[in-house]
Amino acid sequence: MLKILGRDSSINVRKVLWTCAELGRDFAHESWGTGALTLDSPTFLALNPNGLVPVLQDDDFVLWESNTIIRYLASREGAEALYPTPPRERARVDQWLDWQATDLNRAWSYAFMALVRHSPAHDDRDAVARSLADWAKHMRIIERQLDKSGAFIAGETFSLADIAIALSVNRWFCTPQEHASLPALLAYFDRLAARPGFSAYCTPATP
Repeated sequence: MLKILGRDSSINVRKVLWTCAELGRDFAHESWGTGALTLDSPTFLALNPNGLVPVLQDDDFVLWESNTIIRYLASREGAEALYPTPPRERARVDQWLDWQATDLNRAWSYAFMALVRHSPAHDDRDAVARSLADWAKHMRIIERQLDKSGAFIAGETFSLADIAIALSVNRWFCTPQEHASLPALLAYFDRLAARPGFSAYCTPATP
């Protein structure tokens, strides 16, 4: 059986949990990063030397990096609807997955840590303002893409890219700030509501 290691408050762990829901895969879940399951323990560092979640164990195969894990799971199950095999279609999904993990995440991380997690290390008001402005810019990029596709991030059908992007968008909804009017984004979340795993791992009420 698949085993997923990591606290489910982590956006990156939720990517994996939501992907498993889409695939209809059973899994065992261990909440590393909480209580006695510390990420700096020798047991965990033997699995991921970075000390970060999630980690996937598939029998004796161990994998870390959330977007790599969800690509692996979709490929393992032959789920071409989530992760297509034609090179151009796959590249479009990969493009948005990579953008989420780099550009988008960097935009929102400081503001989220300051305004939601109340991290003492993120108390620079100017840095918060810059992060919020950058975050809003990236939300407008998503808005334009959804206007263009008319449905989902990488095109007309739901894919792995939507799991990663939607979880970051959810953080935007959950962060106390002024939210611009983005009708395509709201319609997008309405479409996602019917997806397996959405209510469990990606709802506006989820921190």
